[in-house]
Amino acid sequence: MGTLIGVRRAPIKRVDYGLSKGIRLMNADTNWYGPDAATFGDRLAAARESAGMSQGVLAKRLGVRLATLRGWEDDLSEPRANRLSMLAGLLNVSMMWLMTGEGEGIEAPTEETADTGDLASLLADIRKLRTEMHQKAEEMGRLEKRMRRLMDAPALV
Repeated sequence: MGTLIGVRRAPIKRVDYGLSKGIRLMNADTNWYGPDAATFGDRLAAARESAGMSQGVLAKRLGVRLATLRGWEDDLSEPRANRLSMLAGLLNVSMMWLMTGEGEGIEAPTEETADTGDLASLLADIRKLRTEMHQKAEEMGRLEKRMRRLMDAPALV
């Protein structure tokens, strides 16, 4: 695939998400779900969680596969107009809010929802998981070494 002569691509705007996609440094003046702070997938996931639905439940109500809904929330694809309308109705938000963050939507998270105790707990869980993964990687290495020895050993007939 070549580039067209004389055509320049616009620079890609990068957003620093912090520790994960959902953690952002925001101030009181920032529109949490506006186009500069959130994507369609961010707004969809937030509205789904606000409605108390799991991905599986929402996918079933929409009549789509779970992978399709995950693709929408991960911004890998977008729904067609009919599904967008159904999403808005099921999540009690406007279609415009889902697309742009403007209009009738959910309220921005309060400071209470971003409790530092939750962050400390999350970091502790991540560290524990990292340690467990390291131990499993070492165990995997030992098993692979053992398997190589067995494969290289002469077969007894």
